[in-house]
Amino acid sequence: MENNRDEVFSRRVRAGKRTYYIDVRSTRAGNDYYMTITESKRSGESDREKFKIFLYKEDFEKFREAFNEALTFIYGELTKINAMPRSRDYDGNHDNHEYDGAPAREYNSTREEQ
Repeated sequence: MENNRDEVFSRRVRAGKRTYYIDVRSTRAGNDYYMTITESKRSGESDREKFKIFLYKEDFEKFREAFNEALTFIYGELTKINAMPRSRDYDGNHDNHEYDGAPAREYNSTREEQ
């Protein structure tokens, strides 16, 4: 069984065979939060592999800084070779990568894989 914590915020990003989930959960005491980032990908016709990262509040800023630095580097390199990704349209679609566009959800039920 995963964690017995309430999921208070969730976003899903579909990217081809992969789906990413960014979830905010409350701690056992209920007075603090942490984040999980999950990659779910197809590994066969019906099998899925999941990889999860847990981020705690004391690491949020360090993670954000490193993530932003990595994106800045990547975009700089892609600009040099004219390979920047296209802009998203108003529906949130971008090639085969898609943010599901749904507002943040508050719920306590288990997420179903699609």
